[in-house]
Formats: sequence, structure tokens, C-alpha cells
Amino acid sequence: MTEALTRLQQRVNESLSALIQSELDLGGGEVVQEAGRVLLAGGKRLRPLLILLAYELAGGKDEEEIFPLAMAFEFIHTATLVHDDIADEAEQRRGIQTIHAQAGLAKGIIAGDWLFVQGFGLGGRYDETIVKLMAQCCANIAIAEFHQLDHVLNLATTPEDYLDIVRGKTAGPFAAGCQAAGLVAGLEPEAASALNIFGMELGIAFQLVDDLLDLRGDERMGKPRGADVYEGKMTLPLIHALTLSHGPHRARLASIIEDFEDEQFDELMQLLERSSSLEYAEILVRTHLERAQNALAQFPDGDAKDLMMFITEFVMDRHA
Repeated sequence: MTEALTRLQQRVNESLSALIQSELDLGGGEVVQEAGRVLLAGGKRLRPLLILLAYELAGGKDEEEIFPLAMAFEFIHTATLVHDDIADEAEQRRGIQTIHAQAGLAKGIIAGDWLFVQGFGLGGRYDETIVKLMAQCCANIAIAEFHQLDHVLNLATTPEDYLDIVRGKTAGPFAAGCQAAGLVAGLEPEAASALNIFGMELGIAFQLVDDLLDLRGDERMGKPRGADVYEGKMTLPLIHALTLSHGPHRARLASIIEDFEDEQFDELMQLLERSSSLEYAEILVRTHLERAQNALAQFPDGDAKDLMMFITEFVMDRHA
């Protein structure tokens, strides 16, 4: 399973590299160099991998038909990361310096715009239904980003607020990409909606795992431990702990979140463990991944289905 995904990931990386080189050959210059530096810096490539696999699962036979869509979603995803890093004033992404940190704020914004344009250029070759799916997905990302900004250091943030943000920002692109792949392969809309459910549930679980890794620390994140806490993001373990804590414990937790310092990390983790908030997030990870797996039940067995199921297990194991 791992070898098959690695080969597919390599094809994705080669295609991305070829697209960047083509734009450089056309005279793209520094904007392409900077955008390409981040695009090609690594990453799991889960979005394009899932689009390719969903297309095959849905009966698609011609990989050339779906590859531009897979590339489009990866370009758009990287664009959102570039703009996220600017909003968060992040210095690193995927273990390298962010564009705005290296080239300046203005060039970082423009590089992100360039990545968006390239993504829509690749996706625009499909029919109107697919383009509308992509456009709505990107609109939902923007809505979720605004929502998240409104909830920075907002101790009244609810689990529903959190899930609304995750559905729009992280899970939505998984869902839209898988659904679009099914439609390109010729699925009827109702059958393609099952792929949407799969992507949405997988994406929610993926974000929950990211929340856990941010707190526990993991070199695969490509950013410092606790970056979300420093940036004032209200992740689910924090929200859960605030909900269950009372009196002096809640007051102390609120104080730590509002004015976080690195030396407070151990105390923060103790307060999260006291309310079993990390375990709560782990339970939700398993629940959403089970829903993702159930959404694939109607599709025939085969290599693509096996690999998609394997990806759900990979997400489950990331926090272990």
C-alpha cells in the first residue's frame, strides 16, 4: 500500500515540477521561483492523491483526463497556505522559510495570487459543474478564514464554530475534490455525493489530528510546536477544556491561552489532560474516519478503494 501511494505521489510531484519549469521557461521569473519553492517543498499531496483515487474508484479510465484537476487543487491549496502564513506571520512552512519572510509581504501576497490563478487555469478546462464546485470551495475557504479570524483568542468559541471553520477551510477542499473527480469519471450526482461525504469526514479528522500534533509536537508539521496556541487559534482541545473546566482551573487555562509563553506549555498540557480533552479529540478522529470509510461502502472493491481506506488508517495513525 505504502509503495503504491509513494509511486502515485512521485507522479504528482513530477507533474508539479514540470508545470513550474514550464512557467519558468515562459519567463515567469521570481514569482514562479518563489511560488514553486513552496509548492515543491514537500507535503503529503493528499488532495491530488485522493482526487486521482476517487476518479479511479468511480470508474474513470484515463488518468490524463483527471490529472489537471488534481494539480489544480494542489495549486489552490498551496495558495491558501501562502496567504495563511502571511495572516499568521509565520516564518516557516514545510521546514523552509515562508515567501513573505524571504521576499517580503507584497511579494508573498502576489505569489499566493499567482498560485490561485494557476489552479483555476488548470481547473477551468472542465465543464461548468466542476468549475462551480471549485469556485464554491474557494469561496467557502474565504468565509471560513474570516470566521477563524473573528474567533482568534475568543474564549467563547463553541465546537460548532470550530467545525464550521474546519468544514470550510480544511475539509471542504477534500470533499469538493473527491466529488468533482467522481463527476469527471461519469458518476451520477447522487453517487458523487458519497465521495463528497468521504472527503468531508476525512478532512475533519485530518484537522483534528493536526490540532493534536500541534500540541504534542511533531517534526512532520514543519512548524514549531504550539504554533496554533501562539497564534490564538481556538482548536478543539482548547475549546473542550474551557467548556469542562471551572473555577480557578478555567481561569488559569484562559490566562494561559490569552497570553501564552513557551514555559507554560507543560502546565497547558496538564490542564488539557485534566479535562481529557486530547482523548476527546482522539475519539472524534476515530468517529469521523469511520464515517469516511462507511461512505465508500457503495463502491466496488479494488485497488483504488483499498488505497483510500489505507489513507484513512494513515490519518488515524498520525497522532499515535
